[in-house]
Amino acid sequence: MTKQPVTLKQVAEVTGGKLTGDGNVAVTDISHDSRRAGPDGLFVAVRGGLLDAHKFVPQVMSHGALGVISELEPPADFNGAWLQVANVRRAMALAAAEVHRHPSRELQLVGITGTNGKTTTAYLIASIPEAAGEPVAMTGTVEYRLGPERRKAERTTPEATDMQRMLREAVEIGCRTGVMEASSQAMDFHRCDGLEYAVAVFSNLTRDHLDYHKTMENYWVAKQRLFDGRLGARPRVSVINVDDPYGVELAERLAREGLRVVTYAVNSEADVTARDAEFSLEGMSFNLRTPEEEREFHSPLVGPPHIYNTLAAVASGLALGYDLDVITRALEKCNGAPGRFERVAHDGQFAVVVDYAHSDDALLNVLRTAREVTKGRIITVFGCGGDRDGSKRAPMGKAAGSLSDVVILTSDNPRTEDPEKILSDVEIGIQSTGKPYRKIADRREAIHQAISEASSDDLVLIAGKGHEDYQILGREIFHFDDKEVAREALAEKGLPAKR
Repeated sequence: MTKQPVTLKQVAEVTGGKLTGDGNVAVTDISHDSRRAGPDGLFVAVRGGLLDAHKFVPQVMSHGALGVISELEPPADFNGAWLQVANVRRAMALAAAEVHRHPSRELQLVGITGTNGKTTTAYLIASIPEAAGEPVAMTGTVEYRLGPERRKAERTTPEATDMQRMLREAVEIGCRTGVMEASSQAMDFHRCDGLEYAVAVFSNLTRDHLDYHKTMENYWVAKQRLFDGRLGARPRVSVINVDDPYGVELAERLAREGLRVVTYAVNSEADVTARDAEFSLEGMSFNLRTPEEEREFHSPLVGPPHIYNTLAAVASGLALGYDLDVITRALEKCNGAPGRFERVAHDGQFAVVVDYAHSDDALLNVLRTAREVTKGRIITVFGCGGDRDGSKRAPMGKAAGSLSDVVILTSDNPRTEDPEKILSDVEIGIQSTGKPYRKIADRREAIHQAISEASSDDLVLIAGKGHEDYQILGREIFHFDDKEVAREALAEKGLPAKR
């Protein structure tokens, strides 16, 4: 049965805005991007820190847009529909949900938040419906997926207009499950407002993004949006890591409020737990315990952090109603996300690993994993991004020095900052550990140097960029892939990499 199109009047009602224009006109799309705003669509004019989208209003109207959503009053000479709202970002999310007929209500949508582990957890959860023979939708840091289709990710959590449009596409191609990373900044910007979650996952909270949030308390308040109803409806089930103190606080509060909570942990009592874990460069195994049963579990993922990601996926799969056999069959085959403790295979007697770790806690976690599976030295290559949170630079240096044998400090994405200044900030932390280190600002040269020095039983960790295939120098973006550069260096050493 064909559904009735959404009208401007309905959009005005859900956003609480003041409408000027014909309220009976049908709206088929909504966009914040002037390049996508076309006939029968609304353009959302957002005033950002660098750009005021109102400058594009004449352009989008000339291309046939129905009208504009804005916090401002309409210009005196404006000819079209104008919806004035109190908060344009929240209105954009609510309007997009309405225009696309609330696709999250027709999906089992899983939202994942936390500092570390979101991307891998998303891949693991998405593998479960796929193992059951179902198409799945997924959005996250690496890519967006609609069944078999892959799209390059523009941001970890898409803007609300793009998210709602993609979820409607997902429903139309037969997806029953959607999985998304929900970043704290995205929730602050109302990108997740109007979404209804079957499952919300909390992984952990450690220092990150304080250039934006300023304090850990602000960061924590932002993360809680996924659970406390500020996005709209509260999730049907909350899956929470109770080895994390913030997770304990969250789980206890939600339980007191009578909401359904499924907990997971390694060191604490929880609904889903892991015991007797063993690790190697080939993967990990542990005794998986759930409320129904326990069984031996094996995974190709490497390291203790991936136990938490796996337990979150198990708990989410159970909350979604999947059988434990389907869940474990999926997770025992899933290789996780690109650039997360990803080995660059070759015939040498040492390991080369690429990882996305770009906070001190994430770097410590990946180094603990490396230490767990390495007999020889750990040679770490890493840097810190420019024009980003400077407070984590010295702590990242300290983290690298504390568990590495040798550190080669290099550039990440310097952006408009002086690379040498960034290195000096990080150097303070490394010096406090007394470990040997060198500064090589050129990242390609640094990677080549590390691999040239590696000998039997060593592990070379190239951290910070993971799946990224670019480097930002100044305001220009250049192709740069850590895995490709590592293969170049291995070839120079007479060790052609395996694909």
